[in-house]
Amino acid sequence: MHVVDPATVPNPNWLRPGIPSAGQQAFGDDLLQRHRFVAIPSAVSNRSWNLVFIGSKAAGFYSLAFQETFALDTRLHPPSAA
Repeated sequence: MHVVDPATVPNPNWLRPGIPSAGQQAFGDDLLQRHRFVAIPSAVSNRSWNLVFIGSKAAGFYSLAFQETFALDTRLHPPSAA
């Protein structure tokens, strides 16, 4: 697993909430091409990390211990007024 040192992120603002830029996406794509698993600091919480992987590339290298249903908080993206 590759753990991203926050000091190595090209733009520190990428570790803040916002819409991902093309540069951020390219940075993440490069990490995932070079590493099976990537741990990167959360942009939402200073005390949380995200574990990112491509399922097909990581198949056989992890086992599921627990999974709960994802529920998107719609307050972040309320429906448009008609």
